Amino acid sequence: MTPISPLPAPRLGEPYLLTPGPLTTSYEVKSAMLRDWGSWDADFRALTAGMRAGLVDLLGPGKDDYDCVPMQGSGSFAVEAMLGSFIPRGGKALVLANGAYGQRAAETLRYLHRDHVVLDKGDYLPPRGDEVAQMLAADPAITHVVAIHCETSSGILNPIGEISDAVAAAGRVLLIDSMSAFGAVPVSPEHLIFDAMVSSANKCIEGVPGFGFVLARKTALAAAKGNAHSLALDLHAQWAHMEKTSQWRFTPPTHAVAAFVEALKAHKAEGGVAGRGARYAENRDVLVAGMRELGFETLLDDRWLSPIIVTFFCPADPAFAFPAFYDAMKARGFILYPGKLTVAESFRIGCIGQMDAAVMRAVVAAAGEVLKDMGVTSAAPPPQALAERARLAN
Repeated sequence: MTPISPLPAPRLGEPYLLTPGPLTTSYEVKSAMLRDWGSWDADFRALTAGMRAGLVDLLGPGKDDYDCVPMQGSGSFAVEAMLGSFIPRGGKALVLANGAYGQRAAETLRYLHRDHVVLDKGDYLPPRGDEVAQMLAADPAITHVVAIHCETSSGILNPIGEISDAVAAAGRVLLIDSMSAFGAVPVSPEHLIFDAMVSSANKCIEGVPGFGFVLARKTALAAAKGNAHSLALDLHAQWAHMEKTSQWRFTPPTHAVAAFVEALKAHKAEGGVAGRGARYAENRDVLVAGMRELGFETLLDDRWLSPIIVTFFCPADPAFAFPAFYDAMKARGFILYPGKLTVAESFRIGCIGQMDAAVMRAVVAAAGEVLKDMGVTSAAPPPQALAERARLAN
């Protein structure tokens, strides 16, 4: 694995963002935003074209059937654009939910007045291929399946391969929210059958917020004309306009695009998806081993832990309070992520961004210091949280 460049956060006086994006970026990515760009200028049009081609390349074998459509806004803008553009008004979606982002997809479909059903697996378990196959067999009206690749509310990496197999066998269409996985976990048409996949600039490519992007089958893009519920979020219109003019339809996030192009160069230099994923997996392994040594428990079994973000139960010790823990970790240069579960108090630590194993060891050391300063003698979670995990996981 190619080593990453010297980590800039301590030198610049910034904390490390231990979150699933925005995340800690390199000095080179930050520096790329120091230039202003004309959105209609030929130089920026070339920048956009190179970015689109570079993202399609990350798909690997089978990529020639796909094109890239960037979309202004946060990742949720791009997800809504994908759902509203590819699921027609007469269609029906099966949403696979095991956390907040599957539920958000279902909420989006409610806003769009698209018929849908939800397979809700709770916080601990992934949707499995056989469950998907059964639901599709029972309801021939379902036309599309919406799957979350990495559910960052829990940190679970869903088995997208077996989901894709089930959807394809039933002759339905798969739409993938790979927001926090694309760029570090393979999403290849050689192994997955899908019409569209969505991600965001400020995730595993290590750019900055400002836009998302959809990698979609060209035939599906052509067929999506007239489906969209929104002028601004019409992926077909955005794609057709870019193909004709090489320009964005509306004002693009020029600085974020320039930063992303720099991030793509670093991604390639690190070894692409495999190299980036290997560093993140090492970050996760070092973090999990160290936190467990301190007494913390992960929400998930090892086989479902993603290399993106890990959820830990909050300690039951009455001396522990997450706001105080958060503030003390921030004072040591590490910004954590609050929990997003309904069943137990928790917090999350991201493994992505300009961080390596040495940084993760520093995170663990800081956590140990904070527990000691707080007077926490045990980081074990409440027994009822473990009992609930065992009950729901079986």
